[in-house]
Amino acid sequence: MDKKLLYPALCLLVIGMVMIYSSSSVMAQSRFGSQIFFLQRQILWLTLALVAGLVIVKIDLKRCAAYSVPLLFISIVMLALVFLMPARNGSHRWLFLGPLTIQPSEIFKILVIFYLAFSLSQKKRNIEDWKQIVFPYAPLIGIGLILIILEPGLGSALTITLTVLTIFFLAGVRLRHLALLIFPLAGLASFMVFVLGYKRDRVIDYLSAIENPLTGSYQIKQAILTLGAGNLFGVGLGNGRQKLFFLPYPHTDFIFASIGEELGFVGLAAILILFYFIIWRGIKIALYQPDKFGYLLAMGVTLAMMIAVLMNIGVVTSILPTTGIPLPLLSYGGSALLVSVAAIAILLNLSRRKGMIVR
Repeated sequence: MDKKLLYPALCLLVIGMVMIYSSSSVMAQSRFGSQIFFLQRQILWLTLALVAGLVIVKIDLKRCAAYSVPLLFISIVMLALVFLMPARNGSHRWLFLGPLTIQPSEIFKILVIFYLAFSLSQKKRNIEDWKQIVFPYAPLIGIGLILIILEPGLGSALTITLTVLTIFFLAGVRLRHLALLIFPLAGLASFMVFVLGYKRDRVIDYLSAIENPLTGSYQIKQAILTLGAGNLFGVGLGNGRQKLFFLPYPHTDFIFASIGEELGFVGLAAILILFYFIIWRGIKIALYQPDKFGYLLAMGVTLAMMIAVLMNIGVVTSILPTTGIPLPLLSYGGSALLVSVAAIAILLNLSRRKGMIVR
């Protein structure tokens, strides 16, 4: 396996566990009477993720790709079932299965990548014919995206859309054919935001925050204050004050800000370097693949992770509007952790294919 990919991923997992405990202990004690409540649940998910990762590393991904279509259908059914579940914070994004909470949009994201890598690598698929691009893929992927938007989960829908369009481009789809997908999507998004009012407040807060972050939404204000409090070396691990019910979601969407406060700019730089190594190795693994399937799959999971990292950090630093995208391998959340570890496992699997020598 590619150890230059494995070791940075393991480092981020360890850092994530430490920071989840540090940033959530006060909230966990207040709500559930135990400082390690969130840590215990994350350890449970990490155990499941590592077991799944070990299985993924060993299996023949190309042979399993034949089951990508039924698996994608199952994930769409799961997306529909979330509307039968109780709302949480005004959203229907989760399936509640006893002590476990599953977010189907995360599962849908990685299965879409798997499905596209398999389908677009088939020799019978004529990607120069726009009909073979629009009609096979638009209905299936479109239904999933619509369900995610209705949850509402605009950030997840945007991440998946960008990943899908990038995979199409890497597969060799012509730009004018991609325009047939991009322009309607852009028009629909503009209509939903500016006419129907979907997430309009977030856009207005974002525009205000561009001029001055302290005039943006409460979340953005507190994220900026949290980052600024860390200075160069941070206030010390466990000594952060913004987690005392000032910064919303300090262990999930805004864990990057929590790291910045306690570990400072140096800690954030280390996090970014580790992500750089993961993305770099992912791209290298893709470029050395012996076939189109491996290339598209490796690039797909790598770019999906890169987009998630950029979007999360963009929100925390007030570059982007709030999207609710977790930081891969670091943020609290079982489904996101499971999918992030699965993405790393897929890359490790592809790095050990026959004839592969990744330098």
